[in-house]
Amino acid sequence: MDMQWIQIKVTGKTEDLENISAVMSMVENSLFIEDFSDVTTDGMYGALLDESLLNADKTKAAVSVFIPETKSVAEAKAFIEGQLTSSGIEYTLETVGCREEDWAESWKKYYHPIKVGNIVVVPAWEEYTPAEGEITVTMDPGMAFGTGTHETTRLVISMLQKYVKTGDRMLDVGTGSGILSICASRLGAKECKAYDIDPTAVKVARENIEASGVNNITCDVSDLLKGVDLKGGKYNIVAANIVADIIIRMMPDIADYMADDAVLIASGIICPRREEVEASMAENGFEVFDELVENDWCALAVRKKK
Repeated sequence: MDMQWIQIKVTGKTEDLENISAVMSMVENSLFIEDFSDVTTDGMYGALLDESLLNADKTKAAVSVFIPETKSVAEAKAFIEGQLTSSGIEYTLETVGCREEDWAESWKKYYHPIKVGNIVVVPAWEEYTPAEGEITVTMDPGMAFGTGTHETTRLVISMLQKYVKTGDRMLDVGTGSGILSICASRLGAKECKAYDIDPTAVKVARENIEASGVNNITCDVSDLLKGVDLKGGKYNIVAANIVADIIIRMMPDIADYMADDAVLIASGIICPRREEVEASMAENGFEVFDELVENDWCALAVRKKK
C-alpha cells in the first residue's frame, strides 16, 4: 500500500522566511520552499521565465512539509502554529491531501505506548498493564503538541525523572497536550502550573489532566511568562519545550520565577542553535550542568550561577 502524505503549507512575509523555515524544519527535515523575491528578467534566461513567476508576489514566501500518515498531522500543525504565534510571525497555514476529519484520526493506528525511563505514555484508546515500577501517563493529544513521539518531549520526560523531587512546584511553559505537567505530578511534584499561548492546547491539556486523575495541575492561557501565577511562591522545576528563539526571549525574565535551587529544563533546541541558546543562558546568569541529545535535538538542564 502506498504511503499517504499530508502537506502543511505556511505562507508569510519574505522577511520571515528564515524563521518560518526553522520552525518547519523541526517537524520534518525536508522542506519545499516557494520564494520568488529573486526572480528577475535579468540574465541570459530571463526572457524564458514563465509569466506567472515574474508576476508572483515577491513580498510573500511559503514553506511546506509533508507528513506521513504514521505521524499526527494535528500535532505537527499545533506545534507550528504555537511556535509561529509565540514568535510574533504573521502567517497563514493550510493542509493539503485529505479532509481534516481523516488526518485528525488516521495516525492513531500507529500510536502505541512509548516508554521513557520508568514512564510509559499510553494512548487513551489503548489498554496497558504497567509492569512493576512503571508510571503510566494516559494521553490523547487531540489538536495539541505532545504525544511522546517527538524527541524533544522524550528528552524532557527523561530530565524530569532525574530532577523532580517530592513536594516540588513545577512550571510548564508551552504545555501543549499537558504531558510534561502530568509526568511531573506523577513523579511527586506537589503543584504544577501549565501555560500555553494556544487556547485549543489549553483545552486539550485540561481534558488530559482531568482524565489522568491528578488534581494538582492548573492550566491557563499565557504568552510565555505573562500572567504566570507566583502566589504560591517560586518554582523548583521549570520545563520549556519550545524553540531556541523563544527560549532566548524568555531567559532575561525566567530567574524571577525560579527558586534558588531551581532547575530549568529547556528543550525544542535543534543542535545547530545550541551555542546561541547557551550564550543567552550564560549572559543571563545561568549555567548548563546536564544535557541530553537525540537525533540532532538537545535538552539542557540549567540553574542559576552561584
